[in-house]
Amino acid sequence: MDNLKNKKFLERVLRFVDSILNLVNKLPKNIINVSLIKQIINSGTSVGANYHEACEAESSKDFTHKLKIAKKELRETRYWLRLLYKQNKEFKEEITCLGKESTELIKIFATIVTKFRS
Repeated sequence: MDNLKNKKFLERVLRFVDSILNLVNKLPKNIINVSLIKQIINSGTSVGANYHEACEAESSKDFTHKLKIAKKELRETRYWLRLLYKQNKEFKEEITCLGKESTELIKIFATIVTKFRS
């Protein structure tokens, strides 16, 4: 991936992470949400960290490995979003948008890994 595309995609990933953090700051801090918030912060921020690490990979194997981890973390984030949705329907629109973005990012990571291996 060239540097401009890489930078733009990194910005997109960071916007996704920022959106996750902005959402959890708004959620009511009840016993269920607190547990779910911890989980989604861990998986959601890991996506950005692993993509950033992939951009600095030492080998193609390291690059694809980091992207696979980021994709896995996105799947986990999507799971936590589903649980948050069930507990916080007043945030339906935001959670739905984040779920859609996580799905799109998963597809992009999968495509990159597939093309990179080719």
